[in-house]
Amino acid sequence: MRLLFLLFLITCILPKLFSQTDSLPQVILLQVEVQTYRHLQDIQRLESVQGTFIYSGKKNEVIDLSQKTVALSEKYGRQIFSKIPGIFVYDMDGTGNQLNISTRSLDPHRGWEFNNRKDGIITNSDMYGYPASHYNMPLEAVSKIELVRGTGSLQYGAQFGGMINYVSKEPDSSKTFSLENYNTIGSYGLVSQFIRVAGYTPKFKYNIWFNRKHLDGYRDHSASNTNAQNMTFWFLPHPHLEIKTEFTRSYYLTQLPGALTDSLFAIDPTSSTRSRNYYSPEIMIPSIQLKWKLSSNTKIEWNNSAILGDRNSVMYDKPAHVRDTLVTSTGNYVNRQVDIDNYRSYTSEFRLLHDYEVYKKKSVFTAGLQYMNNDLHRKQLGKGTVGSDYNLDLVVPGWGRDLHYKTSNIAVFFENKISVNDKLSVNFGARMESGETKMSGTISYYPDGQLDNDIKHQFPLFGAGFQYEFSKNINAYGGWSQAYRPVIFKDVIPGSIYEVADKNLKDAKGYNAEIGVRGRYKIFKWDISAFILEYKNRIGTLAQTDTAGHLLIYRTNIGDSFTSGIESFVEANIELGQNALVSLYQTTSYMDARYRHAIIRSGNVNEDISGNRVESSPYWMTRLGMTTKYENFNLGILYSYVSSSFADAMNTVKPNVSASSGLVPEYDLVDVNASVGLHKNVILQVNVSNVFDEQYFTKRPQFYPGPGIWPSDGRTYSGTLIIRI
Repeated sequence: MRLLFLLFLITCILPKLFSQTDSLPQVILLQVEVQTYRHLQDIQRLESVQGTFIYSGKKNEVIDLSQKTVALSEKYGRQIFSKIPGIFVYDMDGTGNQLNISTRSLDPHRGWEFNNRKDGIITNSDMYGYPASHYNMPLEAVSKIELVRGTGSLQYGAQFGGMINYVSKEPDSSKTFSLENYNTIGSYGLVSQFIRVAGYTPKFKYNIWFNRKHLDGYRDHSASNTNAQNMTFWFLPHPHLEIKTEFTRSYYLTQLPGALTDSLFAIDPTSSTRSRNYYSPEIMIPSIQLKWKLSSNTKIEWNNSAILGDRNSVMYDKPAHVRDTLVTSTGNYVNRQVDIDNYRSYTSEFRLLHDYEVYKKKSVFTAGLQYMNNDLHRKQLGKGTVGSDYNLDLVVPGWGRDLHYKTSNIAVFFENKISVNDKLSVNFGARMESGETKMSGTISYYPDGQLDNDIKHQFPLFGAGFQYEFSKNINAYGGWSQAYRPVIFKDVIPGSIYEVADKNLKDAKGYNAEIGVRGRYKIFKWDISAFILEYKNRIGTLAQTDTAGHLLIYRTNIGDSFTSGIESFVEANIELGQNALVSLYQTTSYMDARYRHAIIRSGNVNEDISGNRVESSPYWMTRLGMTTKYENFNLGILYSYVSSSFADAMNTVKPNVSASSGLVPEYDLVDVNASVGLHKNVILQVNVSNVFDEQYFTKRPQFYPGPGIWPSDGRTYSGTLIIRI
């Protein structure tokens, strides 16, 4: 409408104002009608070339959180990723301390199948030892979330799932000081506060935030306390040079209520089986980044960072059906188990991007070097206290396991985007990994000299892709790229004297391939694609016998898996008036993930599981949503459906006694979120999640935080007051 008004001024009023002094003959202009369509911008795509990355030909999404009305403090993955098809959300608890997500049949545990980044800095605790991202960034501090599927792995490194990058809010360039404050209260004792101050000058910028949150928990004995801080400073000595220093930290202490059996879940999903279990990671990430535009065609980026922190737990670590009760003879509980991981992970990543012309067509070349040096010190099976508080003290000195997992790895990579003509561009690239991991240390139950293990990471990865522009707003894309996942610590640690780890374990290796069409036309926006993912060298256990005929559990590569599927996003933005807009959208994925040429141990025998479905891989996941905007009022309604899946590779349907195997039933949920602007600087938001109080669970984990059922939250309410100055 503003454009129509401007045209009206130009064509009607201005000629009359100047008609008396204009000696030129009058020209009567014909009426011009301009028609445009407003679209919600909460889901976007990355530019073909952005920073020092090439995203052309790759499936990618950008979530603009400033345009979404969701429960930020609670971090419900289904709300945040509502417009991204194929995102599997593992709702382990309602603390909002972690986002457990995956795509394309991969494991969602702490997002460890992704290359996790914050503003381009890696946050995986140890990419080779334990790639989970324990760093907990409050979403109130995030501007956008960038997600690139696995076909981009040549540029960012390991992990089949792809890269997920949390982009922080930056200072307003028009203010030397600004303040942002989120205050949230909600069900089950939720109290959260986030404060951010930022400022901008031509030579200096700063961004500082603090977050504190408490939650009593949906289940008994599931309280959580969180705090996180961040300080970021930019130095701008030259228009083409930027130096950024940052220190960010996250810490939380959460009580783990223990897994439930199926019968306990049916009686009361809010109950607990543990009151003395605690988990607490503290992660600090210092970093320094340099961005330098050497010329109009060439730019470099150099990132240096570290992960410094610990992951601590004190638990009565038994299956769900084994109760933690007082010992009659002593009147005390039994001793708990203390486990501590110390992370010391260092990364230096240098990247260069250069534009050049071939036959007067612009092409782009990016290359880089990444060096990692990590030391994961794992101390486990410590004999803890008989108390009920969070206490890491040992009553007997020493550890049952005291191990180091040290990795030194260097990777060289490049990718080239060549413009064949004005519509078609093709990409090709390669990555060379070269490094070694050394495991050393002692295990109380394991013979000396048989534990040490050296694992080499030496192989090339290749990839190619294309993008065809039908028009400015519509393109087809596709690609194929190899990926890998290193052998991690838990894969090589023998669980008992009867377990042996293969000294020739291979890193998981395979590829992602996809093809799709995305774009925007009038009121519609879409991205529809098909994909396949091959995952070779999966790790598991086999039953073997030693020379004396004794049963051994042999941990080795047990086979492959193959996933194929379709991912669909379609949105319609309907303008109801000058200040009213309704958005209707659907995201749906279908995937069929199955084992190939795979054998695993079942009791004392080995069974062929070829053709079985991969665990935690539902056939169907769909989300249907409506968002209404009228002036300063927003309303969002989201329906989510996830079909059933299996908990184990044997595809067991009937649950076992500990509930660690068995079918995970289908479920569907409804969420409602609303916000209203009370003032130009004040916003009130209200959220009702799981409106119909569905009792459900999303996964039956086999290991941490304990085998069995971990119920997801029932109906929850929260309200947030946002103040910006």
